[in-house]
Amino acid sequence: MQRGRTLVLAEISIMTALAFLLDIVAQFFSLPQGGAISISMVPVLIVAFRHGIKGGLASGFLLGLLQVIVGPSQIYTPVQGLIDYLIAFTVIGFAGLTRKGIISSLTNNHTRKVILYVVLGSFVGSFLRYLAHCVSGYFFFAAYAPKDVPLLWYTIVYNSTYMIPAFVLSTVVTCLILISSKRLFI
Repeated sequence: MQRGRTLVLAEISIMTALAFLLDIVAQFFSLPQGGAISISMVPVLIVAFRHGIKGGLASGFLLGLLQVIVGPSQIYTPVQGLIDYLIAFTVIGFAGLTRKGIISSLTNNHTRKVILYVVLGSFVGSFLRYLAHCVSGYFFFAAYAPKDVPLLWYTIVYNSTYMIPAFVLSTVVTCLILISSKRLFI
């Protein structure tokens, strides 16, 4: 039992470190007010699909914490930092809601169902992250919005410019990994 927990913790740590490295690479393609098109969610999604919500939440939280401590974070107030990093990356772990469906579909060789569950889980995690960034944008980055554009509309559009491509790329990469490496998940 202890060996199994240690193995899960080691996997979470390694995948979180990989996610952090992918996020650092993505900073070369970041937007002026923050956010970047990245596949850094892929390792967190994989942890969530392998170990469920708890593992995914732990990996996402550690990724956010690494970004705050070591990474290229843009923190202007403690609450904004909490929302944009710790909460936004932790909630990616809710992708683990579809874990059972993915494992069942992989076991029964239902590739289309695997893809469906991965897309659904990735959407849940990405959408919750997107909501956290929108809340932060609305309350803490109003100064960047043009005067003739409603603030809510601005934050929704701005965060969509990097979150939608990040969701699509992360989902495609995660699907390819899951389908090509079924033994890692069964």
